[in-house]
Amino acid sequence: WKNLKRRIEKTAAMKETRNNKNKNTTISSTNSSSILCLVVSILSLIGALKAAVGLAITGQNSRLVLERQFSVSHRSRCSSRTTRIQMSSQVVSTTTTPSWSELQQLSYETTSVGNALEKDQQIRRKGGGEAHVSNTLRLFDSNDEPKFTLFRDAAGWCPYCQKTMLLIEEKKIPIRIQTVPMRSYGDKPTDFTRLVPNGLLPALLIHPTEQSTAKIMTESQLIMEFLDREHPPSKGYRPMLPTDTSGVKRYQYLTQLERELFRWWCTLLFRSSRNDKEEQAVLQGFIDTLQKVDQALQETNGPWFFDTPEGPTMIDFIYISHIERMLASCAYWKGLDIRTKWKGIQTWLDAFDTRPSYLAFKSDFYTNVMDIPPQYGPGYDGGLESHRETFKALILGRGQSWKLPLPHDDELQPLYNGLPLPLCALEAGGILDYAENPNPKLMAKACRHAAGWKLASNGSNVARFAARGGSRGSKNPRKGFAAPLADPYADPDSIAMPRVDEALRIVCRAMLLDDDDKLLPVLEHELTLLDLKEDVVKSLAYLRDRIGVPRDMPLAAARQFRAYLNWAIDIIAK
Repeated sequence: WKNLKRRIEKTAAMKETRNNKNKNTTISSTNSSSILCLVVSILSLIGALKAAVGLAITGQNSRLVLERQFSVSHRSRCSSRTTRIQMSSQVVSTTTTPSWSELQQLSYETTSVGNALEKDQQIRRKGGGEAHVSNTLRLFDSNDEPKFTLFRDAAGWCPYCQKTMLLIEEKKIPIRIQTVPMRSYGDKPTDFTRLVPNGLLPALLIHPTEQSTAKIMTESQLIMEFLDREHPPSKGYRPMLPTDTSGVKRYQYLTQLERELFRWWCTLLFRSSRNDKEEQAVLQGFIDTLQKVDQALQETNGPWFFDTPEGPTMIDFIYISHIERMLASCAYWKGLDIRTKWKGIQTWLDAFDTRPSYLAFKSDFYTNVMDIPPQYGPGYDGGLESHRETFKALILGRGQSWKLPLPHDDELQPLYNGLPLPLCALEAGGILDYAENPNPKLMAKACRHAAGWKLASNGSNVARFAARGGSRGSKNPRKGFAAPLADPYADPDSIAMPRVDEALRIVCRAMLLDDDDKLLPVLEHELTLLDLKEDVVKSLAYLRDRIGVPRDMPLAAARQFRAYLNWAIDIIAK
């Protein structure tokens, strides 16, 4: 503001000097137009400042707002001045949206949710903090170097890695974690295949000691039982397996029932029926087995398979990773909504949703229906056709399910029976008591800010990834993978990438706004100024369809990100 004031004073002084030198000389039309344009811009700036803020603003954030408001006003009134400049091969931004570093600063300096997530991330890097899919070190209350390293999949797709991580988090086992791609979406690094030649995940590295050499263990069930034995109650750890005779007998029955349920699910989903009669018979077999599972859950006093008030145990982890995938796949391919039809299963799922450990590794229906076929084979349509098409449209984001304004909750995937965001974000957003005092507006803002914080923290890399969707992207020869959306060796569209970067910065800024922020129309206008519109739209859609839960963010934040990408796509496409 001071610079603008000095510029006005300097311009006025120059004008007076010229007039004194030559009374008969007038200011040229070009200079007059320039000064008039400057004065009009400043007047517009004052009006925009009052409208957008309503009170005095100081510091870095006000500078960003003023720059945007001044730029839009200046362009609209001084159209003769170029707004797109190309000097040799360097493309200059067409908008005044903040840089990624400024957006990152904005996310944790002006949003309480972003601030809380940023602080938690710093704590997690040192082995503390909340459960999170990106954690690489978990110390809990230990000060010692962990004795084990777990290798799990990088995208959060593997059900066997998920159940192993749930045991580790609930039992609070100190451990190091490394992520490795699954074969369906990437190549495994040679450092890993030297240790695990067959490439199986999860894999547990038992660190060497003075008395023993390093060892590798695979198969999730063996790993989980080994970790449970190595961390007994005598050392302060919660037991995860029953030891009494009746408990052991019940555990064995439940493990056999889980395998029976898994077999029926595979038969129903991944084998084509010869006719409707066969389809109905298989569907009934699956439903009958679900009924047995529901009955087993209702036999206990609490929500779990055993009466353990402390929380879930080994058998709960064994079941949850595949039942989570059954919920998505049965709705998508068979039109069957499992959650609402069995009371015991519903209560059990609601109880899991309250566990921070489960939120960290819980996927959404869209991610699951995309990652299931590469692992299990293609799913076949059937079952309840009328419900199936409705559910499929909701899961794929057709219609309004991924459009603003979003409904408060998801029709198929209830967000607020448990934890929609990490506890630190809920507390910072003032919605920790959302179950008793629901506030949809405040919840939407917290979820939006969580998505904005995550995007800002890695924005330039996300933009590069998204630019693969441009017309000149993904052209290089590369190895194909079973996952249809996997494209690890694709190149970005280098020509479209600067515009994709700008569009994503506008999306990020929009997600970081307050509900009553009047800057949204300005950001909408910024989107209309982008060129290479077709490539930008394709790139944003490419990114939207590859947002993974939980790899990138929880569902409550991911649905906001998807909706804001569609918001940008719709504006640019017009």
